[in-house]
Amino acid sequence: MPRSNHYTGVADYSDAPSVQPVQAAVLLVNLGTPTAPTAKALRRYLGEFLADSRVIDYPRWLWWLILHGVILRVRPKRSAHAYAKIWTDQGSPLRFGSEALAAGLQAELDRQQPGKLRVALAMRYGEPSVAHAIDRLQREGVRRLLVLPLYPQYSATSSGSVIDAVADTLKTLRWPPELRIINDYHDDPGHIDALATSIEKWWASNGRGDKLLLSFHGIPERYVQLGDPYLDHCMDTARRLRERLQLGEDELIVSFQSRVGRERWLHPYTDATVRQLAADGVKKLDVACPGFAVDCLETLEEIAMQNRDFFIAAGGDMLRYIPALNDSAEQVDSLAALVLKHVRGWPESAA
Repeated sequence: MPRSNHYTGVADYSDAPSVQPVQAAVLLVNLGTPTAPTAKALRRYLGEFLADSRVIDYPRWLWWLILHGVILRVRPKRSAHAYAKIWTDQGSPLRFGSEALAAGLQAELDRQQPGKLRVALAMRYGEPSVAHAIDRLQREGVRRLLVLPLYPQYSATSSGSVIDAVADTLKTLRWPPELRIINDYHDDPGHIDALATSIEKWWASNGRGDKLLLSFHGIPERYVQLGDPYLDHCMDTARRLRERLQLGEDELIVSFQSRVGRERWLHPYTDATVRQLAADGVKKLDVACPGFAVDCLETLEEIAMQNRDFFIAAGGDMLRYIPALNDSAEQVDSLAALVLKHVRGWPESAA
């Protein structure tokens, strides 16, 4: 409580926290990862991920019974086996890849705007959580916050969920920071050029396959019918990339991966597509995943291992995965330009 001054009647607030100088920050948010490739760690991670109503929108009581009665009893062990295939001495590829990207973006922003913008990293599920990251930035004096979900194409299941997590955190703060959010960057010219340049460089080093398959993460088809723009964003990214690479309709193909359950998801499905391409006589297939900013289980195990095996078993010779942009100069430069465009008008963006 403030102390009253006996002579003037003016309250003494000398013990109140001092107001920090205004600072701006960019919060990168990726999906998240378990802490270890074990059933116990996967049960904790999947429990948080699959409990999100943005991801699975079934009635809560029904989904709780399915999740805790069936899925979390079976899936953690299977998922742990998959994670073990890609785990490294550094840990989860998504975790250390995201950290490297954040460090690269910080270095580039410091080069262009020295000391103006702080870069932080959070995970939607697991650690560092969105709440912990924002709390840390608050304690460091950040008063303006730009949130950049690392999902180029918007979906309520991904970017929408990040927005929920940010809003839930800000509701708890006495003095929330000024907020801006980048909903998506699926058609950003710098991002499209980064994707194309990465593919061209990979082809220059490894040769070019018979066809290029773009595999995006799937979502239930019903979500699109309810208004989710994700399918349009994916197809727009593919169209722009096809034009930039000067490929024909039959040279660049789109599919969707990672479906679960019995509900119809966006199609054509990636596993069915690679099998069909092999049966049609395609011998060398190149696969890129433009929906993933950083390599993870879905790219390194599902595409580069599982679908490679499907392709070869169906008669193909080679399925070659083209890595995500990760912390490449192309991605760092394109995200830096995107960030600087979105912080215009803030004092920290002044040259």
